[in-house]
Amino acid sequence: MPIDNDHQPSDPTANPQIRQEILDLRASIDNIDASLMYLLAERFKFTHRVGELKAMGGVAPADPEREAQQIARLTGIADAAGLDPAFAEQFREFIVSEVIRHHKRIASELGDTRPLDTFN
Repeated sequence: MPIDNDHQPSDPTANPQIRQEILDLRASIDNIDASLMYLLAERFKFTHRVGELKAMGGVAPADPEREAQQIARLTGIADAAGLDPAFAEQFREFIVSEVIRHHKRIASELGDTRPLDTFN
């Protein structure tokens, strides 16, 4: 990074070309973030229905085989995409914890307090 006369790092965004590229990249990042939100909303529509069906049908509360398959599948995808597989597992865990919260709410609304299988 360039250094000015006071030995302080100079601001690279003072360069109009760098500043414009940063703005362009941020616009792309914002578009991707919006797409991710819409994709997650779609995913939760499906998991919501799974929660309803499980609450109505008394399906077993856990499916360790499905969980293992999902972890392997997502860490493989992450690795192929150049992401840290541990990140994929953390991301999956974050999503599943939200699904669990939704499924508990659905079960309580339907009068069923059994834990639900969230590995979907």
